Amino acid sequence: MKDKYVDLINQTFDFPVDEFTLNEDNELVFNNIPLMDVVEQYGTPLKFTYLPKISENIKRARMWFNVAMAKVDYKAKYHYCYCTKSSHFSHVLEEVLKNDAHLETSSAFDINLILSLYEQGLVNKDKYIVCNGFKLQAYIDNIAMIINDGFSNVIPVIDNFREVDLLHETIQGDFKVGIRIAAEEEPKFPFYTSRLGIGYKDIVPLYQEKIKSLKRMKVKMLHFFINTGIEDDAYYWNELHKCLNVYCELKKMCPDLDSLNIGGGFPIKNSLKFDFDYEYMASEIVAQVKQVCDSNNVPEPDIFTEFGSFTVGESGGAIFKIEYQKVQNDREKWNMIDSSFMTTLPDSWAINKKFIMFPLNKWDKNYERVLLGGITCDSDDYYNSEQHANAIYLPVYDSNEPLYIGYFHCGAYQESIGGYGGIQHCLTPAPKHIIISVDENGDYSTKLFSKEQTYKSMLKTLGY
Repeated sequence: MKDKYVDLINQTFDFPVDEFTLNEDNELVFNNIPLMDVVEQYGTPLKFTYLPKISENIKRARMWFNVAMAKVDYKAKYHYCYCTKSSHFSHVLEEVLKNDAHLETSSAFDINLILSLYEQGLVNKDKYIVCNGFKLQAYIDNIAMIINDGFSNVIPVIDNFREVDLLHETIQGDFKVGIRIAAEEEPKFPFYTSRLGIGYKDIVPLYQEKIKSLKRMKVKMLHFFINTGIEDDAYYWNELHKCLNVYCELKKMCPDLDSLNIGGGFPIKNSLKFDFDYEYMASEIVAQVKQVCDSNNVPEPDIFTEFGSFTVGESGGAIFKIEYQKVQNDREKWNMIDSSFMTTLPDSWAINKKFIMFPLNKWDKNYERVLLGGITCDSDDYYNSEQHANAIYLPVYDSNEPLYIGYFHCGAYQESIGGYGGIQHCLTPAPKHIIISVDENGDYSTKLFSKEQTYKSMLKTLGY
């Protein structure tokens, strides 16, 4: 009778798959990293960043778009940008920049981060820096500071009419800008048009009536962003074509315009049943851009992408120990982790986001249906289903044999949303964080990036 956890997984998925395998002890191996060895060395709760995945995804995307361009004899270039807001950590940015990627910023302090990278020799003044977001004066001032200091490829993307004057008044000499299109939202949204950017019908009049007369301001980029990301559906292709029509109309009167930024990222794997044809989507985007431009007799633009979650999401993971099982009635068993979902995986609480989850050990044991609870006293601190199923199954709990579970592909946004280094809900400490690297021989090494948060650091933040 096949009633072991490993049998359940083999019956449900095509396993082993990609980065997940088992060793001879029926323990989970992630990208050739035996995770139980990591647990034995560092304990739990634990977060990790697997750096090689960042470089791998940048190289994959660059290959997809460059191959797509070669197929249709696309004359312009492809530029890969990383959205710093997905993860601002130094080890992430250092890995990104090893691959000659460009950067996209969102706030004033992002510019200070760029300056820090420049001082370390990791960024030069020719790097493309795309400055997005609604810009308060501090953000405008910082953008002007680095442009005035000689950063030649900083592109502030105009989000609203006021920013035209603010940028022109603050920046010295000639400078480049982009204009962000306010895309129409999906029908399920409670509003029709994105709050970010300028409406389709207002972009050409803005250029003709305002920007054209400002001789120092050169419109280089049209920025197109879809909240739901790049998807193969009618909504995405419809919005892309509307954007391309605006690009072609604007290009005919604005010779400096030569770049299209298709912001909105590729999705990442959040289930073993994930099925997304990246190569097809890159090819189709490039082909449609070329087709629309050719039909309008305008040169095809350089294509910029802004990939945040796609860059760093699949590099991150979190590991917990099942501390105790509470049997609350005849059908609900609560496996309590040694941390909090609300603080360590805030997306799971705030927007019901699901991640790939596996036990690290005991795959050769029987399984049971459970709910997973965090240790805070908040009723919302739980995780009760998987992306590919409406229930969670784990090896049977045994107080004499600890069970460990891992969440994977959760490397984007969790620390910034959860308030890394700050106050955590119910004063639950942030877990320790390690960095995993792999050398040219394929041997991995680990390094402690941050220790588990202490009560002293929290009390100091609180003024005690």
